[in-house]
Amino acid sequence: MSEKIIILHDLRAPALAVPAAPPAPVGYLADALARPLHDLRISVTDRCNFRCVYCMPKEVFGKDYPYLPHGDLLSFEEITRVAQLFIAHGVEKIRLTGGEPLLRKNLEQLVAMLRALPTPSGRPLDLTLTTNGSLLARKARVLKEAGLDRVTVSLDALDDAVFKRMNDVDFSVADVLAGIDAAHAVGLGPVKVNMVVKRGSNDDQIVPMARHFKGSPTILRFIEYMDVGASNGWNMDEVVPSGEVVRRIAAELPLAPIAANYTGETAARWRYLDGGGEVGVISSVTGAFCKDCSRMRLSTEGKLYTCLFATRGHDLRALLRAGHDDLAISGAIAHLWQARTDRYSETRTVATPGVERGARKVEMSYIGG
Repeated sequence: MSEKIIILHDLRAPALAVPAAPPAPVGYLADALARPLHDLRISVTDRCNFRCVYCMPKEVFGKDYPYLPHGDLLSFEEITRVAQLFIAHGVEKIRLTGGEPLLRKNLEQLVAMLRALPTPSGRPLDLTLTTNGSLLARKARVLKEAGLDRVTVSLDALDDAVFKRMNDVDFSVADVLAGIDAAHAVGLGPVKVNMVVKRGSNDDQIVPMARHFKGSPTILRFIEYMDVGASNGWNMDEVVPSGEVVRRIAAELPLAPIAANYTGETAARWRYLDGGGEVGVISSVTGAFCKDCSRMRLSTEGKLYTCLFATRGHDLRALLRAGHDDLAISGAIAHLWQARTDRYSETRTVATPGVERGARKVEMSYIGG
C-alpha cells in the first residue's frame, strides 16, 4: 500500500493578535458563550510509538513521516511560561498529552517546573497526563516524585489479539496493565482508563473490559469513535453510541446513573448496583458536550486551539520568540478566548458556522484528546 501523507503541523495558523493596551489578568476569563477558561491541554510531542487505527494509522504515519524537528517544539521553559499566563487567567487544571507524552525526553523535568507554579487561589494546580501506557511502568515513580497528580491510560481491548490489531505495533495488553498497576502503586490515582470503541474492531471487548476493571480502583471510560482529523477514515457506521455501550454492560452488570463530579465533565457516569465501582461514557459523536467546555489546547509547536474539532490554530510561539512581554502575550490569550464561540458537537454539520466546508480538521495526535 502506498503511503498517504497528511501534514500534521498547522502551516495556516495566524499569529495571535496583541491588544493595544492589554489589561492585567484577574483570575477569570469567559468566552463569548460565558464559558470560563479552566483547563489547558498541552501536547508535548507529535510522535507516538503506537499506530492506532483511529488516531495515527500506519498507512498515513509511516516510518518516513515528516515529524516536527526538535527546534520547532516549545521548550520546557516556554511551556512553563505559557502555563503561568494561563493560570493567571483562571486555569486550574493542566493535562500533558501528545502524541505519546512519555516519548518526550526528561518529561519529569517539565512536570516539576509546572508543579512549582503558584496559583492565584493558593490551591495546588491539578496536573495530569494521558498516556498509552507503554512506558508508564518505568516512568510512574519519577513522574509522581516530580509532582504529577494522576494519569489516564488508553487501552482499547483486553484480548491481546484485538489490542494488537488496534495499536498495530504488536504491543501487549499485559504491558499496559503493568503500567496501570505501577501508577496505582506510586499514587498516581485514581487512574482512568479510556477505551475508544470502534464497531467491528473492538466493540466485543466492551463487557470484558467492564468485568476486568469492576471492583478495582481504576475508572473505566468508553469513548465513541469520533470525527477528529482526516487520517482515520471516520465513518458513522463504525460508531457505537454510548447508549448501546451502557445497555450492553447493564445487561450483565446492572448499572444506575450518577451525577457528574464537576461542571463540564465530558463523561456521563454510571455506578454498578452491587457497589463495584463506576464506568463512564463519553458521547463525542451522539451527544452534545460543548455547552460547558472550558478547555484550550496548546500544540507541540505552540499553536493554540479553542476546540478539539478546529480547522486551524493560532500561533503563540511567534509571540514567545519575538520578545513580547508577559502582559502582551496574556492579552493575546485573553482576546482569543473572549472571542471563542466553538460548539462543534452541538451543530455537527459541514455547514457549521466557522467550519469551512471540506476543511481539514486538526489531527488528534497533534493536539491531544
